[in-house]
This record gives sequence, structure tokens and C-alpha cells, in this order.
Amino acid sequence: MKLHTDNRLVQLFVSFLKWSPVSFGGGYALIPAIEKEVVDKKKWLSAEELADIFGLAGSFPGAIGINSAMLIGYRIGGVAGAIAAMTGMLLPTFLVVIMLSVFYWQLHDNPKIEAAFMSIRATVVALIVYAACKIGKTAIVDKPAALLVGITLALLYFGRNIIHPALLIAAGALAGIVIGKFRKPDSRLRPPAKKEEPVYDYMI
Repeated sequence: MKLHTDNRLVQLFVSFLKWSPVSFGGGYALIPAIEKEVVDKKKWLSAEELADIFGLAGSFPGAIGINSAMLIGYRIGGVAGAIAAMTGMLLPTFLVVIMLSVFYWQLHDNPKIEAAFMSIRATVVALIVYAACKIGKTAIVDKPAALLVGITLALLYFGRNIIHPALLIAAGALAGIVIGKFRKPDSRLRPPAKKEEPVYDYMI
């Protein structure tokens, strides 16, 4: 049993270790890779659970990549899993930042380097849009949820210099509570996904 638990911690560490160096654009750009590994390949979490984790991670202060790593690690392997995932996420980034700080002045005026980063930024936009679409499939489950998304997008765009994102998150939580009281059982656009609580080795 201990061997299985330790193996899962190693897998968590290695998974986030390989994702971290390519996390251009922040944690949202990593969502497709994390979902493929955690949901499709390892089957540690369901798509709905992962969407909830990303939503919760985005509600906390700090980088969403680190927050997500800790929450995913904790869900899969408890406190030890959170530490393993967080360490794997932080270690490559720390080393890369140290290297870039040393060579920055030699690289920042290089036209080829500038061209490479422009292309990276364009690719990151595609990754973030793809991640938003994937999460949207599990988040926009009925008409009130779709309306809430539209209102929030409008407020973010037109009131970006006035309304703090934290206020929108708090308002969204309050709106969810209010909508839940009046939501009819047949108001969902599709039936909710059947969730089965996984049994993990560390819990045995």
C-alpha cells in the first residue's frame, strides 16, 4: 500500500515537473495538458472535478498554476500529494527564471528571440481559448449559467478599470446561491454527469 502511495506521489511530481517548463501564459495554458494526463490518461479525476478545481484555483490569490497544482495534488494524494505537485511545478520555473536573469541582457535584443516569443504568445492565446471551451462544457450547464457568463464577460471588458475581478468572483458565488434556490429540476440544458467518488490507495 505504501509503495502504491509513493508511486502516485512520484507520478504527481514528474507530471507537474514536465508541464512547468512549457507553462507560457500561465496556468490556463496548461489546462489542456493537465486534463489529458489527469482525466483521460491517469483517470485520477473527472472532467467536472478538474473544472471545479480550476475555478477554485482562479478564485484564490496567487498564480493559478501553483494553486491548481496544490489542489490537484491534495485531491489525489492528500497533503503529501499537494507538496509533490507544488514542488514539481515550482522547481523548473525557478531554475528557468534564474537562467533567464543571467542571460537576459544578451538575449533581449536578439531579433530571433523576439520573433520566437511573439509566436509563443500567439500559441498561448490558442491554448487559453481551448481551455476556456473545455471548461465551458462543464460550467455552462443551463441558461442562467450562460447568462452569468455573458454578464461577467461584459463587466470584465467594459469595466476592467473599475470592477476588481475578486468582486466578480464573489458576485458569481452569490448569484449561484440565489439561482440554485429557484432553479427547476428540468431547467438544465443536459443531465448532469454521473460522478463516482474514486477510491485512492492512500485512503485504504
